[in-house]
Amino acid sequence: FFHPPAFRQQYSSMLLSKVSRSLASPSSPFLPTLARSAAVRCLSTSKQITQSELAAAISNDEVNSIVVGCVDTYGRMMGKRYDPEHFMKSAYNGESNICNWVLTTSIDLEPRPGFAVANWDLGFGDFMLELDYSSLRRVGADTYVLGNLKRHVRGEGNLAVPEDPRTLLSQQTARLAEMGYGAMAASELEHYVFKSSFEEAKMAGYRNEDLQRAGWYSECYHLFQSHRTEELNKVVRNKLKGAGIPVETTKGEAGLGQHEINMSYANALDMADQHTLFKTIVKHSAEDMGLAVSFMAKPFPTDVGSSCHIHLSLHDKDSGKNEFNGSESFEGIMSTPTFRHFLGGWMKATKELMPFYAPTINSYKRYVKGSWAPTAIVWGDDNRTTGFRVVGEGNSLRIECRIPGADVNPYLAFSAAIASGIHGIEQKIEPPAIFKGNAYVADDVERVPSTLREAATLLGESELAKDFFGESVRDHFAHHFHSECDAFDAFVTDWERQKYFEQI
Repeated sequence: FFHPPAFRQQYSSMLLSKVSRSLASPSSPFLPTLARSAAVRCLSTSKQITQSELAAAISNDEVNSIVVGCVDTYGRMMGKRYDPEHFMKSAYNGESNICNWVLTTSIDLEPRPGFAVANWDLGFGDFMLELDYSSLRRVGADTYVLGNLKRHVRGEGNLAVPEDPRTLLSQQTARLAEMGYGAMAASELEHYVFKSSFEEAKMAGYRNEDLQRAGWYSECYHLFQSHRTEELNKVVRNKLKGAGIPVETTKGEAGLGQHEINMSYANALDMADQHTLFKTIVKHSAEDMGLAVSFMAKPFPTDVGSSCHIHLSLHDKDSGKNEFNGSESFEGIMSTPTFRHFLGGWMKATKELMPFYAPTINSYKRYVKGSWAPTAIVWGDDNRTTGFRVVGEGNSLRIECRIPGADVNPYLAFSAAIASGIHGIEQKIEPPAIFKGNAYVADDVERVPSTLREAATLLGESELAKDFFGESVRDHFAHHFHSECDAFDAFVTDWERQKYFEQI
C-alpha cells in the first residue's frame, strides 16, 4: 500500500506472473499469505444474495466460509465461521447457537458478574441464533449473515432475548410498523488510518507518538492528502458495493489520517447491519494491507474525535412517502406535526439514553467546544454546532443527530432514537425553540453528560428507558455501562504515573 510505485509495480508483475501459472491456485503454498488471500478475493464475486442463491453458490464450490453472528453490547459481530457443506446440513434452515456469555463480557471478553440474562449460577448455557437472511451478504469468498438471539425454554420453544441489541432494534421498528411507519436511516462513520499495522500498534502500546499516521496535515475535503489512502478506500468501496451496500462518497476528515466513507440510507435495521459489516470490512482490509484503523471516539487528545452522525426520517410503510415532509412552515421548515413531535421526543429523552449514543469511557472526551462534536442538546437548521441538525427539504427532509461517536453501537443508537421519537409522536411533544448561532458558547442550554458514569446513572434511573424497553432491559444496559466505569476506575493510567510517580 505505502511502498513506492516502482516496488508495487514490480510486486504486481511478480504476482501476475505467478497467477498465470499453475502455482497461482488460491491454495498454493508458493504464494505468500497476503497474495493467497488476494487471489481468493479476485477469483470470487461479492454481492447481496438470497438464501437460495447461497445454496447454489455453495453447491458450485464458490464459497469459502459462512460467517454467522450476532452483535454484542459493544456493537461487534460475534460468532463463528461455518464450513459451507456443514452449514447446509446444520444451519441453513435458519438456526445456530452461541454461548449466552456474549451479552455479559468486557471488551476483552471476560464475563462480568451481576447480569440476570446470563451468569455463572445459570451455567452460561447457549442462546439460539435465529438467522435473518435479509442480512445475507457476499464479500469475496465469504458470506455473512446476522441473526437475533433467542433463549430456548423447554416446553415453550425459543423466546426473544430483549437484551440483544439487534432484537431491541427489531422490536422498535416493529412498533413503528404498527403505527404505519418505517424508519429510513444512515450512519456516517469516521475513522483514523495508520501506516502501522495492528500488531505494530499493539506493540507500541497504541501511543500517539509511536504510531505512523496515514496523513500529516488536515485532509478535510483535501483531495491530494486523502489520495494517499485511496488504495485502502478503493478496496473498501468495491467490497461494499459488491456486497450490495451502495457507497455515496469517501472523503478526508479534519484529523491527521482521518477518513469517512458514506453509505446510502436504508431502513434502520438494514442500515445497522450495513454499519456492522462496514466496520468488519474496513478492519479486515486494513489487516490484509498491513495497516491499522481505529474507530475510537477520541483516540488522541490533540486531534478531533471520530463521529458517527446518524440521519433519520419516517416514511409511510406502504407508499414510501416521507412523513416529515409537509405543508406547514415550522421555523421556516416545510414539515409535518410528525416531524416536530419526533424531534421533540428524540431531544427530550437524549440525556437519559445517552449511553446508547456514547457507550464508552472514551466517548465523552470527544465533546469539546469547537471540535465539531456537539456539546449542547439543541437543534438548528443546518447548524453543525448543535446536537440536532435539520437538513434537506421535501422528500429528503431528515434529522441528523451529531451526538454519537464512531464507537457507537448502531442498534442501540437507532433503538433509542426510534423509541424516543415514538414517544414524541404519541405524547405530541414539541421541540424547544430553534437555536441560532454558536451553540458551543451559548448560555442556558442543556449540555450532554460529561462522563459515562454520569450518563449510566441517568439511564439506570430513567423512567423513560423503563417505559421504552422494559425494566430488565434498562437495568441490563445500565449495569453494563456501570461495569465499564468500575473497570476504568480500577485502572492506573499513564497520566497518573507521569504526574505522580516522582513528584508526589
